[in-house]
Amino acid sequence: MFNDIGPLELVTIIVLAVLVFGPDKLPKVIQDVMRTIRKIREFSESAKQDIRNELGPEFKDFEFEDLNPKAFIRKQLDNDDLGLKEIRNGFDLKKEMAEVTDAVHGRDGSASSSPSSSTSSSPSGGGRVDMTKKPETPGDDDRPPFDADAT
Repeated sequence: MFNDIGPLELVTIIVLAVLVFGPDKLPKVIQDVMRTIRKIREFSESAKQDIRNELGPEFKDFEFEDLNPKAFIRKQLDNDDLGLKEIRNGFDLKKEMAEVTDAVHGRDGSASSSPSSSTSSSPSGGGRVDMTKKPETPGDDDRPPFDADAT
């Protein structure tokens, strides 16, 4: 509950409590505060139990912490029924990105698997376009190259 209170802040609170309530009334105030906190916790637990009873037997394992969106999503993603762990383990991001890059550049997947053929497939090397050369005229079947800046 008070995880973020440091030692200096705790000492400051104690000194202020002694100054405000006095050393003779401070134990009575602490008892009253603790009794109030205990009553609030009991009220909260009884309200949770009433809600569980009203929801019925199908919600017996319902936890109010699941109402937090982060906890709910984490619980659902860790669930083995969906098979998400197998999908996550079978997904190779580097391989997928290489395939997308090859598809964008018009290369087939076998050329990118060997590093020597991928460097020889680009005529100007390093993925650069030589602006001094005259562009090749595309054939009837060839599509013009994709220009990302034009879109």
